Amino acid sequence: MHFDAFDRYHEKESFLNKLDPRVKVLVTVLFIVSNALLPDGAWLAFILAWIFVIALNLLSRLGIFFTFKRSIIALPFALIAITVLFSIPGEPLTTFHFLNWQLTITDNGLLRFVSILIRSWLSVQMAILLVAVTRFPDLIHALEHLKVPSILTTIIAFLYRYLFVLTDEVFRLIRARESRSGAVAGVKSGGGVLWRAKIAGNMAGQLFLRSFERSDRIYHAMVARGYVGHLYTLNAHEMKSYDYFATAFAIGLIFILQVIGRF
Repeated sequence: MHFDAFDRYHEKESFLNKLDPRVKVLVTVLFIVSNALLPDGAWLAFILAWIFVIALNLLSRLGIFFTFKRSIIALPFALIAITVLFSIPGEPLTTFHFLNWQLTITDNGLLRFVSILIRSWLSVQMAILLVAVTRFPDLIHALEHLKVPSILTTIIAFLYRYLFVLTDEVFRLIRARESRSGAVAGVKSGGGVLWRAKIAGNMAGQLFLRSFERSDRIYHAMVARGYVGHLYTLNAHEMKSYDYFATAFAIGLIFILQVIGRF
């Protein structure tokens, strides 16, 4: 099983690792919502939010820029908001032609775009840190404790669990294809593009059939063992005094960020 394909948990003896998963999930959600609510151009609040993330990196013992390096890859996805450069009214900064359109970048549009990039970047860093210091089963049970509908937590848990199984199935199919290809070193085996597309389609169909059959077997096996729709855990989640203190402290800091962002 290829655990490194999806699992991003890092085993460390740190303060964040010892926190109750409910605390970490709650603080992460509040931090992301707080970033979304900050007004455009709240630079001081953005800087303080990043300092908060850096401090959490230090508490996790993963390195001061652990989340920074891993969050850069998510920034291109925030470019979907590039249209705000032209759609927000304001003082024109520059104008250029694209095909048959004349596009004008405004100061308010640029301010909104940069703010969206910073919000997205900070939120991704916090999410990366959450999965790095919390085991996935603990995340699922934290969501259950926080009253997320059980149908959603069950779907997420099974999706995560069997992504590893599907990955193994894909690797087996690829090894089987390569063993039948008679490849020569430095030379691609097989036919042209259409032939490769046909083989890839056959492999996708095989993967679907194997997944469907496996899901049916797993369902009947779980029902036979008394599954009633609830996931159990061997880790007892009990809030301790430092969990309550960390929750109150983090919520207080997030509230202060909101106050600073509006002045």
